[in-house]
Amino acid sequence: MPTPLLHSQLYNQLSQWITPVDKRHLIGFAENIAAILQAESGCLSHWLSYLSHRCCKARSHMERLSYFVHNPKLTPQRFYVPLVKQFLQAWSGMAMTLTLDTSMLWDEYCLIEVCLAWGGRSFPLAQKVMKHGSATVGFADYGSVLDATEAVLPTDCQISLLADRGFEHGELIRWLRNHHWSWAIRAKSDLKVRLSHAQVKSVADLLPEPEQAFLLTNVTVLEDIQCHLATARLSMAQEAWAVITDIPPSVQTFALYGQRFGGIEPHFKDYKSAAFGLPRSRLRDADALSRLLMLLAAATLIALSVALEVMAQGTLNSIDWHAHRGFSFLQIGLRRIHQLCYQRLPLSPFRHLPRSNPPPAYASLKNKLALSTRIEFSKVTAF
Repeated sequence: MPTPLLHSQLYNQLSQWITPVDKRHLIGFAENIAAILQAESGCLSHWLSYLSHRCCKARSHMERLSYFVHNPKLTPQRFYVPLVKQFLQAWSGMAMTLTLDTSMLWDEYCLIEVCLAWGGRSFPLAQKVMKHGSATVGFADYGSVLDATEAVLPTDCQISLLADRGFEHGELIRWLRNHHWSWAIRAKSDLKVRLSHAQVKSVADLLPEPEQAFLLTNVTVLEDIQCHLATARLSMAQEAWAVITDIPPSVQTFALYGQRFGGIEPHFKDYKSAAFGLPRSRLRDADALSRLLMLLAAATLIALSVALEVMAQGTLNSIDWHAHRGFSFLQIGLRRIHQLCYQRLPLSPFRHLPRSNPPPAYASLKNKLALSTRIEFSKVTAF
């Protein structure tokens, strides 16, 4: 049986940037991504119907797929990094907002990712899976992910990193300073803060009254880290907010940090339930899961590229029935790929990620209201 059109197109486009040790590795890489895009699944057995052009029995397919995800020669540096660099080619000199976070798989494996927040979602620049029973990790666990991220970034970009309170590590902040990245990290309530007049208090002691915000400049945390602190209480939020940052604080500090929620959390949901159903995977090996997630990340980039083509052609209304963009770019891309396969039409050449950051999608007026809600404080006090 001839190779399906989607498989051959992916191979031809990917071969422009990826140079494998063995040509068969790139063939398998392209075939598996095509199967993921059509099956919308991270479960290897769900790919078999889309690999039927190979005259193999199902068991032989599964053995070959298992060999692929356990093959140490299939590294992100060789297969994923060139794809990300091509996708970000137009971003040299741009401001980029990155998110650092973790997500648990079966309470046994911890996924660590650095993602670019864009279009109301995010996509991974670098990732790592480790056998670890907690979402709390140390700098030694994720330092290599930061190094891998720096290797894929375009030149002269202004980077801002957002991270949750599990990452308030002195080693991380020193790394960010050495690499000239800005940062905003949520602080734990028991974090000790030395104020400008040398008095030491915990973050919990520096929280304002409800509907108010405190902006504290030139404080010291983690023994020797000079930074700023912004704290707030709002009735609409379950917990008080406390953010340490290298940027002089203002009420916009909370808006900046809030970009983390709109980017990384929906992305993890796409991996787990909204798009790829990763928990259905039977893999229980950290290295194999890392390669599977590399395939899912590559499939995500390709779906984004297809969605960008849809937007450029002005054909969104053939896929999205909302009067506005109600689907994420990932969902638009996946639906368009199904449409092209059904109509036996070719993919357009991959597009670069545009330099502009489009607003997030909203599927209902309620979602739109949540996205556009202004947060106001009755009083803002600067120290």
